[in-house]
Amino acid sequence: MKDGNEMGTAEENTPEILIVVPCLNEAAHIGGLLGQFTPATERIGAKIVVADGGSTDGTQRIVEEKAAQDARVVLLANPKRIQSAAVNLAVERHGEGCDYLIRIDAHGAYPDDYCDRLVEEAVRTGADSVVVAMATKGFGFFQRAVAAAQNSRLGNGGSPHRHGASDGAWTDHGHHALMRVAAFRSVGGYDETFTHNEDAELDYRLRQAGFRIWLTGKTIMTYYPRASVSGLFRQYVGYGRGRARNMLKHGMVPKVRQMLPLMVFPVVAGTSLAFLHWSAIVPASLWAMICLGYGALMAIAQRNPDGMLAGFSAMVMHLAWSLGFWQQLLSSRKPERAGR
Repeated sequence: MKDGNEMGTAEENTPEILIVVPCLNEAAHIGGLLGQFTPATERIGAKIVVADGGSTDGTQRIVEEKAAQDARVVLLANPKRIQSAAVNLAVERHGEGCDYLIRIDAHGAYPDDYCDRLVEEAVRTGADSVVVAMATKGFGFFQRAVAAAQNSRLGNGGSPHRHGASDGAWTDHGHHALMRVAAFRSVGGYDETFTHNEDAELDYRLRQAGFRIWLTGKTIMTYYPRASVSGLFRQYVGYGRGRARNMLKHGMVPKVRQMLPLMVFPVVAGTSLAFLHWSAIVPASLWAMICLGYGALMAIAQRNPDGMLAGFSAMVMHLAWSLGFWQQLLSSRKPERAGR
């Protein structure tokens, strides 16, 4: 049996955790999410800060009701609205004395022991940041097709955090889950001029400062993609712009898996020259055939009819990402409009 001194030491070594949930109009999800994570706050001694960007759908009322029942739940107004500002503000207002920050995206699903596994991995590996793999799940026909595309190499280009690592691995980027507050603060937190790709930009600065990022295989999060073509297109235009801003800011060179979709908008725009010669449509036609063919093969191999539309979904993502990238590149360093 431990004596009093040993027990006191164990308590002193228990890390303090801050859970941050950036959100905007998430009334459909926020109540269930807070209900799920409330037991975790008790197990690991955490506080949940919901940083709301001005919801008008009842999200704030739901959080206020939860906060009235549990002092560990706090509603924080995020006047800048975007996610990067939400996390920065939460750490500024509530991060004092905390060892770890856990970021929870309101538009996702998580295992009940998600926070426990993250903290265990951080303590075990000594990582400054623990990131997770992200699986995408849909419900309606188009959303399921988008999920199928995003879970495949056609849609994610072989990105490590889209596949995960069964035993865990050191990495340069992943879906943000847990971060050492001291590391987060030492590099200045998220760059609030980024409305998209702020996670990859922060990961770059963390690595440059000598901090280590661990991709855990012990847990995973589930993401629900956009359920309409227009919503998906706008989202990926933002992703493309964010990636371009990241590269411009840090002088980075696109990876091979990013180079191919980067060329999609130029080859699609090149079809306008078909009146000069029919060969102008060949590159875009080959891209469309590859995407649609890949989707058809997925549908056959997985016996999943959603795969038939996955190829089209991938085309939307490729074109939008490429368009956003070139828009940002050609407009140089003009600031993005807020919103996500």
